[in-house]
Amino acid sequence: MKTALVIGGSRGIGRAITLRLAESGFAIWLTYRNNHEAARGVQQEIEAAGGSCDLIPFDVSSYEETEAALAERLERVSPDVLVYNSGIARDNLLMWMTKDEWNSVISTNLNGFFNVTRQVVFAMLKARRGRIVVISSTSGQVGQPGQVNYSASKAGLIGAAKALAREVGKKKISVNVVAPGFIETEMTTEIPREQVLPLIPLNRVGTADDVASVVNFLCTEEHMYIHGQVIGVNGGLAM
Repeated sequence: MKTALVIGGSRGIGRAITLRLAESGFAIWLTYRNNHEAARGVQQEIEAAGGSCDLIPFDVSSYEETEAALAERLERVSPDVLVYNSGIARDNLLMWMTKDEWNSVISTNLNGFFNVTRQVVFAMLKARRGRIVVISSTSGQVGQPGQVNYSASKAGLIGAAKALAREVGKKKISVNVVAPGFIETEMTTEIPREQVLPLIPLNRVGTADDVASVVNFLCTEEHMYIHGQVIGVNGGLAM
């Protein structure tokens, strides 16, 4: 059975990705920070359907915690798929933004990518196979007011993924980015839809399943020649 490591897989988009990959036959390594109830709920749903899901709680922003949580596993098994979905938002106008609001977002969204992917890539290189999907955001492509920290972190993920794709492509490791737009999750509940919908040509808010279907394609399609690309899932919000 193939294995998928989903970073930040207990809620929202991550949950939908986890469940979709489990349906596709992957054994899941689900990581999360501290919402044990949500993580156990996903695990139970997967196991009830006959799948396998291991829970791995740790803080991706901590280099030490990440290494302690993953190093031993990666010595034994190289996951076939890595989905990096960990992300937080601390919105504020730049002139009012605090140092903590900046650092916490960069640490989780961007530094966390380094902490996780450095270890996983080493295992994939030894196995000479793997697929990496990084979840960025439309905010990382075009920027959003009040999200200088978030946009910076998500744009950084795009640059990092493109550079990594050039490094590891010859070793049969694919790297791509999925950039969701306005998706209905806990993170977007306070955003007024009446202001957003006129900007979206498809005239609807996206769902977590819309994103999960694209991630699943990148992880499962046999004939794969997509590499180093950013795929927008945004209803036309950014073109």
